[in-house]
Amino acid sequence: MSGGGTETPVGCEAAQGGGSGGKKKDSQGFTGSPAHLIIKDLGEIHSRLLDHRPVIQGETRYFVKEFEEKRGLREMRVLENLKNMIRETNEHTLPTCRATMQDSLNQVLQRLQAAADSVRRLQQREQERKKIHNDLLIASEKQHVTQWEDFMKEQHSEQAEVDEEHRKAMEKLREQYAEMEKGLARFSAF
Repeated sequence: MSGGGTETPVGCEAAQGGGSGGKKKDSQGFTGSPAHLIIKDLGEIHSRLLDHRPVIQGETRYFVKEFEEKRGLREMRVLENLKNMIRETNEHTLPTCRATMQDSLNQVLQRLQAAADSVRRLQQREQERKKIHNDLLIASEKQHVTQWEDFMKEQHSEQAEVDEEHRKAMEKLREQYAEMEKGLARFSAF
């Protein structure tokens, strides 16, 4: 049944009763009519058999109430645990961590400062060493250039001496060969 047939009696009841006017008619004596009683009984039967809204609403209210109570207790326990953890963290863990971190950071800053100073000193030493090394290299290079120039001058003078000796030796050899030719020419004339 879709409820269409049952709406007619309710409609009839509404047509007969007319809403708030039905109470007046009931007080005037229409309540005792058999049709009215049958319609009223049919409405009650319909509401008990076919209309489950009040039962479902009651069950829904009960379920929601139980769910909220159980959930509320569980959430209260969770929130209480969280509150305790936060309090413990704020009162004990956070100050301890802050103090440890402060001490550690101070030590780290001191070590970093010492390391930075050491690096700065090492850089200065390295720059001084490089400067001394570069100065030595420049002086050594100048000395080598001077030595090379002296060597080249010496080579030129020795080359001139060797050339002169060679020229004299060649002159001597020419004279010697010229005399030998004259001596050969004397012997060949005989």
